[in-house]
Amino acid sequence: MKLTKLYSFLNKDLDAVENEVLHSVTTEEQVLEEASNQLLEAGGKRIRPVFVLLSGKFGKYDFDKMKNCAKALELIHTGSLVHDDVIDDAKLRRGDLTVKEQYDNHIAMYTGDYMFALALEAMGNIENMRAHQVLSKTMMELCIGEIEQIKDKGRVDQNLRTYLRRIKRKTAILIAESCRLGAIAGEVPRKKEVALYNYGYNVGMSYQIIDDVLDFTASEEELGKPAGSDLMQGNITLPVLYAIQEDEAFRDNLRAAFSESSTLTKEQAEPFIKVVKEGDYIEKSLRLSERYLENAFDSLQHLPTGRPKQALKAIAKYIGKRNS
Repeated sequence: MKLTKLYSFLNKDLDAVENEVLHSVTTEEQVLEEASNQLLEAGGKRIRPVFVLLSGKFGKYDFDKMKNCAKALELIHTGSLVHDDVIDDAKLRRGDLTVKEQYDNHIAMYTGDYMFALALEAMGNIENMRAHQVLSKTMMELCIGEIEQIKDKGRVDQNLRTYLRRIKRKTAILIAESCRLGAIAGEVPRKKEVALYNYGYNVGMSYQIIDDVLDFTASEEELGKPAGSDLMQGNITLPVLYAIQEDEAFRDNLRAAFSESSTLTKEQAEPFIKVVKEGDYIEKSLRLSERYLENAFDSLQHLPTGRPKQALKAIAKYIGKRNS
């Protein structure tokens, strides 16, 4: 089943959000507008707006408020992707040239900043001060996460705690705060808001771990970028971290490979990718992902039965089983 079918009852509202996002970029600076439009029109799952709308369904669902929160979070997510591509020196995203590759790093960084500014503008229509505080804190955490990712590139001496903190800031926090902001905009009671936040956090952690696994197990066609790209870019993901912890030769060889540069060529990365795929490191990573999903399901027990809860449960199941 396609992901979009799991929340098809939101289609009308999601189409309106999509329209708002795609038409949000209007500026007299042509290059900036072109770069922004290229990024937004590349699409994606738009899963963060889905979490906003579903969370709002547990309270007073005012679509105008929901629309602005959903738009803001999608713009922040999109802006962070541009920054990530600069940090990772990525040439492809979803099979297309990245903004930094089509233009340059300067244009890409300002495009990401522009997306952040558009997100703040969208939130200007929300009167709840707490919503603004949550959004600001989220953007701060994302920026810290980007700095941590830069600092940790090619650093073999990492531990599980460092990795988990990094992916929280890289991915999980934006999904968790999508749920929280939807709840705030919908005036959802605080106990249910906390349950939604916890659900989003755990789903987000699982989502990123699955992403890290797919970087080794999916094809280049499925990924829209070369398999093993994370390792080549110097990012120590969970399967690699497990290999580092359990295989002394792997750890020493990887440290030597990164001693001169924080990135690897495809040829340099291939023997390390082979070790990761042949060991039990993928399976161990999937088991940790499953634990986060179980925590997400536990959080849903605090929410009333209905289509929104069923959709949240189905999305979590889908994330745990996805292969692209």
